[in-house]
Amino acid sequence: METKEKTQLAKTTQKIQLVKGEFTASEATHVLMGLIDEKINFHKIQRLQIWEGNHGSKTAHLDVRIQELEMEKKKAQEFINISRGLGQKLSINGVLEISVAI
Repeated sequence: METKEKTQLAKTTQKIQLVKGEFTASEATHVLMGLIDEKINFHKIQRLQIWEGNHGSKTAHLDVRIQELEMEKKKAQEFINISRGLGQKLSINGVLEISVAI
């Protein structure tokens, strides 16, 4: 194995700049709501897959996460609406940090 490959395998954390820049309220709504909705749908699909495998399975942890995301979505929309009313642009800096699970 090459040294470069070994170094990449040894790395346990990676950061990805997902969103960065200034946005109008409409653009920010589109970007943020799209990301949150995608994550909500991901959890809903997980919940459905678990249920299909066993109708008695517990999915409370997914239900809680979906509710948390719905609340975050509402908070983001309220913040954007205030900025929209004031005619302000929004700066978004979204960095994902990925780590090797231990």
